[in-house]
Amino acid sequence: MLSIVRYRILSSSHLSTRRMHTPAVNGLESSAKIIDGTALAKSVRDGVSARINCFRATYPRFQPQLAIVQAGQRPDSTVYVRMKAKAAEEVGIKFKHINLPAEASVDDVVQVVQKLNADEQISGILVQLPLGEHVKPEGERLVTEAVSPEKDVDGFHAYNIGHLSSRASVPLFAPCTPSAVVRLLESTGVPISGSNTVILGRSDIVGSPVASMLRNRDATVTQCHSHTKNIEAIIKNADIVVSAIGKPQFIQGAWLKPGAVVIDVGINYVPDASKKSGQRLVGDVDFPSALAVASHITPVPGGVGPMTVAMLMENTLQSAERLWNNSRTRKVKPLALKILENVPSDIEIAMAQTPKPITQLAHEIGLLPGELESYGKYKAKVELSVLDRWRTVKMENTSSITPTPLGEGKSTTTIGLAQALGAELGRPAFACVRQPSQGPTFGIKGGAAGGGYSQIIPMDEFNLHLTGDIHAVTAAIIYWVLHSSPTAALDARMFHEATQSDKALYNRLVPTQKGKREFAPLMFKRLKKLGIDKTDPNELTPEEITRFARLDIDPCTITWNRVMDTNDRFLRRLTIGRNPTEQGHERETGFDIAVASECMAVLALTTGLEDMRQRLGAMVVATSKQGDPITADDIGVSGALAVLMKDAIKPNLMQTLQGTPVFVHAGPFANIAHGNSSILADRVALKLAGTEEGDSSDRVGYVLTEGGFGADMGMEKFCNIKCRVSGLTPDATVIVATTRALKMHGGGPDVTPGKPLHDTYTKEDLVTLKEGCKNLVKHIQNSRKFGIKVIVAINQFASDTAAELALIHDEACAGGADAAVVSNHWAEGGAGARALAEAVIATCEGQSDFKFLYDLNLPIEEKIEIICKEIYGADGIQLSELAKKQVETYTRQGYSNLPICMAKTQYSFSHDPKLKGVPTGFTVPIRAVRLSAGAGFLYPILGDMQTMPGLGTRPGFWEVGLDPDTGRVVGLF
Repeated sequence: MLSIVRYRILSSSHLSTRRMHTPAVNGLESSAKIIDGTALAKSVRDGVSARINCFRATYPRFQPQLAIVQAGQRPDSTVYVRMKAKAAEEVGIKFKHINLPAEASVDDVVQVVQKLNADEQISGILVQLPLGEHVKPEGERLVTEAVSPEKDVDGFHAYNIGHLSSRASVPLFAPCTPSAVVRLLESTGVPISGSNTVILGRSDIVGSPVASMLRNRDATVTQCHSHTKNIEAIIKNADIVVSAIGKPQFIQGAWLKPGAVVIDVGINYVPDASKKSGQRLVGDVDFPSALAVASHITPVPGGVGPMTVAMLMENTLQSAERLWNNSRTRKVKPLALKILENVPSDIEIAMAQTPKPITQLAHEIGLLPGELESYGKYKAKVELSVLDRWRTVKMENTSSITPTPLGEGKSTTTIGLAQALGAELGRPAFACVRQPSQGPTFGIKGGAAGGGYSQIIPMDEFNLHLTGDIHAVTAAIIYWVLHSSPTAALDARMFHEATQSDKALYNRLVPTQKGKREFAPLMFKRLKKLGIDKTDPNELTPEEITRFARLDIDPCTITWNRVMDTNDRFLRRLTIGRNPTEQGHERETGFDIAVASECMAVLALTTGLEDMRQRLGAMVVATSKQGDPITADDIGVSGALAVLMKDAIKPNLMQTLQGTPVFVHAGPFANIAHGNSSILADRVALKLAGTEEGDSSDRVGYVLTEGGFGADMGMEKFCNIKCRVSGLTPDATVIVATTRALKMHGGGPDVTPGKPLHDTYTKEDLVTLKEGCKNLVKHIQNSRKFGIKVIVAINQFASDTAAELALIHDEACAGGADAAVVSNHWAEGGAGARALAEAVIATCEGQSDFKFLYDLNLPIEEKIEIICKEIYGADGIQLSELAKKQVETYTRQGYSNLPICMAKTQYSFSHDPKLKGVPTGFTVPIRAVRLSAGAGFLYPILGDMQTMPGLGTRPGFWEVGLDPDTGRVVGLF
């Protein structure tokens, strides 16, 4: 007979009731609640969507993303992927589907998974199983193990399964289907704790994880499998039954304990002629008979299935939140310093510290493995893809008073401040410095890694070669194709034009190869420049051939010199072309030091690979006899130059003695070129140190970018040149001063290398010091003209007295500094610069009022005069006849709107290194004006300034050598 059984659909809010006819058990009516997985899944998805929207209200860039890897087009797998994609779209999770060929190997899939692991935009990774008949279980395990545990939203990784099985630990993710089972059980309100629970199935995907999860909720769990005996009797005593064995309608209602809760995970198809497909979906439980006995039961379909997908969405959101928070709370682990009271030499300190592996530092600052290119253990290049990130940060420029032979410790202060911010105060902090040239390293100045307990390490690698960027710049100029440079290419071109007819020259420039004649890609730029719109070399008229083939260079206008990364005064002026094979085509030329070259300036000012290629091509190397500029593109070398510099464009990552990050990139001289580290290094550091919109002010990071020499040089060029190109502006500048250097500017005796210092520099002398402070005040006032906040770092020496330090502080503050702080970072490392770091943080609060010193549209001569009058304090300028002619030429050629890069002595505000302090009443002589069209500036040469330094009587290389026992470098300082 049939009796009426009443049942209800149970969702999270216990929705709706309906009736159906079902057999009675033992002649009794039974009321069963159906757990509506569809409704509960919607509730979960709604919660996920609400959490995403709430998170994004604070952090607009927050975007969870789920990636699913599928091999082939199995219909069932495709349906599952489509369901997950639809759910992701509904809740606001970005979805990425990687569909590989059906025959994809395990290695192919693992490679894709590893790329997704490294992609910071991906929150969760799921590999849709099965992968194909050719992939065995061990292959599938290799694939699931390849997924990072942090992105294993399916919960299949051994790390997560293992932690799930332990009561002492918590997995990052629980598998989705087991989580769905538990959530469905919890929705019934039936106690899990203390219940007798029977689980049918022991798979790693459902059975075993469910058993672990329910044990952790204090259920008494019995797990049955295909070899279990008396299974009916075991099920009969169960308060909760979970079945995941894949056997259609295996469990009968008569096996169940009255009032039991049944969760049916099975998905099985049985024949059904009434269905269009000829089959219908059923679970492991015989639903009609179980309905009459159970208190709660999940239907199939509509039970566990939709909840599994919903839990996947919840896991993906959980992963996205965790990854987001981890990226924001990432901390650099400082290295401990062993401070000695008697400070050893710089190289002894550097060699005594063991750097952390550069891969570890990269991880600490948030670089992904694919963004790092290691050069040994302790240095690496960073891919420019980091620039795709979006963050904000404070930026500070470090400069100094007018330099003296005593040194001011600008690099040391930059590193000490970075150590204080990063290692002592726990702020994200990056120092960006230039790569040192071997000329000064082996000359008089020595290395540029800082000093004392504030250094970049490994110091020897930093000062010697590093990753070869300067050599790449040198090669780009010295070597082109077969050891030919832009300069050599010019000389070769002039030689060939002088010894060949137009037709012969054209035939060699555009030869016929395999019966076909084509222009080289770079040649189209010259054709466009000449107004020739033809693409077939055979169509040019004789007049067009002459214009195209002949550059007609005026040898007197060649401004390009060859370069070397050494100091060599005897290469400043020489004669080339004296061999008989050059047929008398001689001319005077010279060498510049590599870091004064335009290629180096291009490297420092470029914003990307294509921008660098364009800048290299735009470099003007001479003028034609008709007055037109001749560029690197015209002589065909820009592509080769870019190839030689393609790796040099990537910033170099190193570390300080305390393990905080430093970017070392480009090395333009500040007295000859613009003297700042690269824009790219600054931008990469800004991305890594920055905060997200919504972060509090105490999370703000700091980038300390160094400008060479005094604030009248490195900082002025930073503001007027680098900031114009980069679009970045500083929040503050730190001006470094010492008592010794200020005393020299106050009239102290000359300092001779190798001789003891005069008592003025080692004993208290407030009168001389106060006079010298005028130099510091002038630099403060100059900085104010750019609208920049100013912090004075008083770099302390052991011989400084309290009265001297107090005097500098008072004079600096009276002169307009926002703060003046004594810093002892040379002797104490970051701890000695803690007060300075705190002053920087306080001063950088609020907006910067940055402004440029001059309008680019002003005439060239007027811009030069503004710098000389406003920054140097000159009465005016005087251009030589050569300089006047060059200014007229550049104006006619359309280069008058470029910024100015002054080439002058670093030892004085004036052009005369002997004029210390704050000289007045002088006129600046402009000997010549050169054009760096690729770099994007004009550089006047003041007075006797040389672009190739010379060596002194006792160069630094006398001290440098190798320890024969350890192979370590000794003698660097």
